This record gives sequence, structure tokens and C-alpha cells, in this order.
Amino acid sequence: MNVLSRALVAELSAEAKRAAADAGVRAVVLTGKGTRAFCAGANLKERRSWTDDDVRRWLVELHTALREVERCPKPWIAAVNGLALGGGCELALACDLRVVDPAAQMGLTETRIGIIPGGGGTVRLPRLVGLGRARDMILTARRVPADEALRIGLADRVSAPGGSLEAAVALGRRRCVGPSPRPGPRARAQPLRDAAAQRRSPRRAAGLRREAPAEVDGKVAAATERPAPRAGNTRRR
Repeated sequence: MNVLSRALVAELSAEAKRAAADAGVRAVVLTGKGTRAFCAGANLKERRSWTDDDVRRWLVELHTALREVERCPKPWIAAVNGLALGGGCELALACDLRVVDPAAQMGLTETRIGIIPGGGGTVRLPRLVGLGRARDMILTARRVPADEALRIGLADRVSAPGGSLEAAVALGRRRCVGPSPRPGPRARAQPLRDAAAQRRSPRRAAGLRREAPAEVDGKVAAATERPAPRAGNTRRR
């Protein structure tokens, strides 16, 4: 079973940086060896001898690696050829697109053994499937089959049986003839921030959009527009 060892996480981070710097790379396809699992999560055998400090360092390393994947200016496509559980699901969530085999299953199953998802899954999952479905998946630790993953937005494509890698490569090749690399993570995240702010308070969200810096002709200019004073607040002198 493919697992996230410490060495593999370090290699993943290095490959994400290398892909970002290589002008010849237009897309990255990530899959698991064999047919049983895309990635079954953390290496529990490796963790048996770890101290609390080791676990903390591991979480920092995992967050860093997945963030490097997410920040890479080239799109990452996860070819989910089998189980994607725990940290393996979080790795797929950090990718831009997920092509899954019909027999694949995905889930944040750590809570079944009393562990909170530590690789950013509690943040990335609601962005894809919504808060309600994310709560259901995390609190029940259930495995989501491919057809449901596609229906709820966890997967972007379901391939032919045994064809997730080929389908992901074909998708990556379509990207290779595209015009330009994807926008940076900050630009991609802004619509999500605006949507979240809108749900919290429509009035506050409008204020955030009005006061946010605006990029004009390559220069950043801070907006200085201020709302007009309310009639009821006007003082007479």
C-alpha cells in the first residue's frame, strides 16, 4: 500500500518546487503505484516510534509539501487509482483536479482511530463539497465511492475501469496546449474568500470588496472610497 512516509513527503515538496521552476512542465499527473491504492495515508509503522515533537515536525512537513503542490503555478492532476484515505485523500485535495477510477474510494478516515485530519483536509474539503457534506465525511469517517465523489464535487472525472492514469494524462495533455499557466494561489482563493465573507455578512462583504487593493496597470493602488454618512448621523453646528 502506498503511504506518506517522511521521505516521500520531502520528495513531494521538492518535486513541486522543481515543477514550478521548470518552464517545460505544463502539468503534473500524480498517481499511486499498483492498483490497490492511490495513497492510504500516513505511514503508521513509521509513526510508532515517534515522540510528540516528531509528530509536530511531521505535520509541519506535511503541510509544507501539500502547500507547495497547491501553490505550484502548474496544475496538478491526481489520478486516483484506488484508495485515497486520510493523508492520501488530503494529497488528492491539494491537487487541482481529481480523476478517479470507478473502484476508487476517498475519505478522511483518521477520526475512526481518534486522529483529526492534519494535512489541511478540514479546510480544502469544504471548499469542494460544502460544509455539510464535509462534516458528514469527517465525523463519520466514511469512504466515498467514485460515483458519489463525482456527484458531490470531490472528483472531477470518473475514468474507465483501470484507466485513471490514462485519463489524467490525456487531461494534462489538453492543458499543455493551453494559453498560459493557471493563476497564482492568491488569485484563485479570492473568490472563495469573497463567497465566505458574503455568507457571513452581505454588508461586510461589500465593504471588503470596496476597500480591497485594486491592481491597475500593474501597480497596486489602495481604494480610498468611503461610504457617504447617514442622514441620521449628521450633526448640526
